[in-house]
Amino acid sequence: MYHVIILGSGPAGLTAALYAARAHLLPLVVDGHEAGGQLTLTTMVENYPGFPDGLMGPDLIVAMRKQAERFGASFRSGSATAADLSRRPFRITLDGKVEECRTLIIATGASAKLLGLESERKLMGHGVSTCATCDGFFFQDQDIIVVGGGDSAMEEALFLTKFARRVTVIHRRAKLRASKIMQEKAFKNPKIDFTWDSTLEEILDVNQGKVTGVRIRNLKTSAITDQVVDGVFLAIGHIPNTQIFRGLLDMDELGYIKSHDGTKTSVPGVFAAGDVQDRVYRQAITAAGSGCMAAMDAERFLEHAGH
Repeated sequence: MYHVIILGSGPAGLTAALYAARAHLLPLVVDGHEAGGQLTLTTMVENYPGFPDGLMGPDLIVAMRKQAERFGASFRSGSATAADLSRRPFRITLDGKVEECRTLIIATGASAKLLGLESERKLMGHGVSTCATCDGFFFQDQDIIVVGGGDSAMEEALFLTKFARRVTVIHRRAKLRASKIMQEKAFKNPKIDFTWDSTLEEILDVNQGKVTGVRIRNLKTSAITDQVVDGVFLAIGHIPNTQIFRGLLDMDELGYIKSHDGTKTSVPGVFAAGDVQDRVYRQAITAAGSGCMAAMDAERFLEHAGH
């Protein structure tokens, strides 16, 4: 029986593990399907406070993990495949084995939707990104593609104009899904161009290990064109990793867990931290902050419930 099980090993899960471990709660951290979370897909992180020269995303995760381990957190690879939250202790199925816990912290994150191209996967962090706030700075005076047509795509495109020479938005349809105000802002910006009714066929050039251009297919004419660019930002949405909690916890229409009074969910003793309940900020630092909150909320819950 665990005092607390933490699902997810990104900044939210690891910070929760650090705080829970220092409170002598001996947490079990389950890595999840993407050990280390989205930071492992990032190369250089320059906006995490305390590192004036920046550091590599995977290195930040390794350091956080060691820190949590030092105070007694234990780790298990794999994912939770089922959960019973109908009574305490909660029962969590981890790759076929059922574990019981008095409190549960869900920090399973949200995964960026990708196009499914091999080149996209290989060049992630080498010119391909899913976060303008994280990586825009590296594209000073360069040409960038943004894929998507919703509010988040327009936000990314507008943010990138602070750095880029030119931003081209590629969208599958002939008009945007974004809200009117976001569309107007994007259309007014002289640095943003639009390529309509089109999709990315390929990101070039895997052999060079960096983005040198894109191959675009026009969905109406099937014409293929190559365009020289330095970066590709994917803004086609995120999917919160909450599938096993559908019907068990209150969620919004996109599947993000609703939290209140800090990190509390609709089930007492279950807490949510990081991108799994945050569709707005999605930063390593905000995820870490909510991981701290979740561990403190769990500790207080256990004190009142009497371990």
